[in-house]
Amino acid sequence: MKKNVGITDRIIRLVIAVVIAILFFTKVLTGTLGIVLLIIAGILLITGLVGSCLLYLPFGLNTAGKKKK
Repeated sequence: MKKNVGITDRIIRLVIAVVIAILFFTKVLTGTLGIVLLIIAGILLITGLVGSCLLYLPFGLNTAGKKKK
């Protein structure tokens, strides 16, 4: 899959995912909202690690920049 997530975008996604996970596991976020945010954190974590976001494809977004030849 083509990488379309830049380094800054990846770092932001990973930081948000970690913060949400910490808030969930310290019981600050609970209930349905906590579970939904934990799922979103999982998605952010995966897209941050892989470097590709499926939601960017239909909109033609690319924060990774162009590769040098």
